[in-house]
Amino acid sequence: MTQYNNYINGEWIASPHASKNINPSDITDIVGEYAQADASQVNDAVAAAKAAQPLWGQSTPQQRFDILDFVGTEILTRKEELGRLLSREEGKTLSEGIGEVTRAGNIFKFFAGEALRVGGEHISSVRPGIEIDTMREPLGIVGLITPWNFPMAIPAWKIAPALAFGNAVLHKPAELAPACSWALAEIISRSGLPKGVFNLVMGKGSIVGNAIVNHRDVAGVSFTGSVEVGRTLAATLAKRLARVQLEMGGKNPLVVLDDTDLTVAVNAAVNGAFFSTGQRCTASSRLVVTDGIHDRFVQAMIERMSKLKVDDALAPGTDIGPVIDEAQLEKDLAYIDLAKKEGGKLVQGGERVKRGKNGWYLSPALFTETTNTMRFNCEEAFGPLAGIIRVKDYDEALAVTNDTELGLCAGVCTTSLKHAVHFKRNAQAGMVMVNLPTAGVDYHVPFGGRKGSSYGTREQGAYAKEFYTVVKTCYVFS
Repeated sequence: MTQYNNYINGEWIASPHASKNINPSDITDIVGEYAQADASQVNDAVAAAKAAQPLWGQSTPQQRFDILDFVGTEILTRKEELGRLLSREEGKTLSEGIGEVTRAGNIFKFFAGEALRVGGEHISSVRPGIEIDTMREPLGIVGLITPWNFPMAIPAWKIAPALAFGNAVLHKPAELAPACSWALAEIISRSGLPKGVFNLVMGKGSIVGNAIVNHRDVAGVSFTGSVEVGRTLAATLAKRLARVQLEMGGKNPLVVLDDTDLTVAVNAAVNGAFFSTGQRCTASSRLVVTDGIHDRFVQAMIERMSKLKVDDALAPGTDIGPVIDEAQLEKDLAYIDLAKKEGGKLVQGGERVKRGKNGWYLSPALFTETTNTMRFNCEEAFGPLAGIIRVKDYDEALAVTNDTELGLCAGVCTTSLKHAVHFKRNAQAGMVMVNLPTAGVDYHVPFGGRKGSSYGTREQGAYAKEFYTVVKTCYVFS
């Protein structure tokens, strides 16, 4: 079987150990064996980045544009092929896989343009004869640690701005889904990027991640993953005053008010809670529903969910693919048992299902009679699970929305302009959706949350430069 190696200083470097990448739709299908870097290889990658970054940081905007545009163009040209690879290794349906790859290509195209738009300001001093200029310079060497649930899009939205603004990169993808990151690295290796500027170091977080986070020459780390790991990274990086950007969990509410269009609400809830097998931090796992529409909403959800096809991610007509691996499946089943013990009523799904291929299949689970204080509604399971929380009115719905330690997304379904505007202004979340699923964001606008969901500056869009650049103020007396 082919071993896919790490990419360090412009060369593909083997490692003593490799990890099998298993297709969650068919666990007999091995996508490939991917090298597991050790701490010494991380050190080699940092040394390469340190040597390459100064010259890359002085490169022209046109050079950076051309390289990023090349990467984006090839991703988009190969979107069906790469989308199939993504669905095979992660378990998203093929349409979702192709959609994610398309988004990644668009991200590189967007940041190709941003490379041309990095500017500064000329400011008059309060003192006569003095002129002031502000400019942005690269942060330096950045470590990018990405999760398995969006194995192409999240690497893209970290790597593209890092390169666009002149930084050198160490990228560590999730151990469960390295294939897309390897494919992306292979494209980058042919883009004309100088050797050492981009380095792919695959492996365990306890080894590779720790080596990146603790290396004194790594000026900043952007991490997407769990709250627990994020807090540990933040504390570690703070000790050496390195910059840190964290995107972590979500326990996102979707509020359904009495006046809503029922079809709109059901579509938003099913998409937000269960598509991508619920394995996204933006999933709406708390469905907050007012009294007047509660029973009709529950019945409509049951009817819609009963028609969802759970099957091989690559099979035609599949709506919901498998969860990523056995450990995640067991975690989801444990949360289903927990919800029952806490008093929730399982009204649809929640069972491990068998298909033609041996995979990690789970029918989406819907609970009623849950409360906002249940662990089931407080902790992120990261699976196709949702609990309905019945409330009296809009005011109680808003209170439940904000009664959480996390604050990534919040949604509301309503035909009331008054309630929509009020919710936008008062929901304590980084992103708010009205009559839309909580999951699903554009590539050219800021992404991030509040409270325990995010720490540091926003990702994506023009706001990405706040993490990947530093501002220099220059005074000139003439």
